[in-house]
Amino acid sequence: MNKVIIFCAPSGSGKTTIVKHLLKKDDRLMFSVSACTRAMRQGEENGKDYYFLSRDEFALKVRNGEFLEYEEVYGGNFYGTLKSEIERIWAMGKVVLFDVDVVGGLNIKNYYGDQALAVFVKPPDVATLEMRLRHRSTETEETLRIRVDKAVHELSYESKFEKTLLNDKLELALTKAEQLVNEFIAR
Repeated sequence: MNKVIIFCAPSGSGKTTIVKHLLKKDDRLMFSVSACTRAMRQGEENGKDYYFLSRDEFALKVRNGEFLEYEEVYGGNFYGTLKSEIERIWAMGKVVLFDVDVVGGLNIKNYYGDQALAVFVKPPDVATLEMRLRHRSTETEETLRIRVDKAVHELSYESKFEKTLLNDKLELALTKAEQLVNEFIAR
């Protein structure tokens, strides 16, 4: 059976660190590259970190029904999952691994049902999350406040996920993430 594993969390919770760890440790997994309309950050690569699309390209794909899910976040930028990305990964015999926001993750879980495992990565508290975002040095005070406010809202979604992974001690969170993946794939 084709399977998908979804890691969701507010920005700064550590989901990307966890997903990158899992990809290094488990060759059964392949990362689902999302599409977005935001500008590429230093060190990012098109097709590896995201498929960077113009707003017009993104809108055309929406009209053509090419997205599994998409949404507008953070000041008019769009993010979404292309259906073709899932098919590409399954054709390679891999389990799809997602690193998406909570709304997108719930949409993917609803679409795939029992084929999907949805994990909510929870920061120890909002202050820690804000500190992590500050250390990225990618945010202005305004965008930082927007992300923190959104994170507070997203934390209310925790109960909608099958599993919660507390990321207060990274090594423990990584070990628990490996365990969750192994149990789900073995089902």
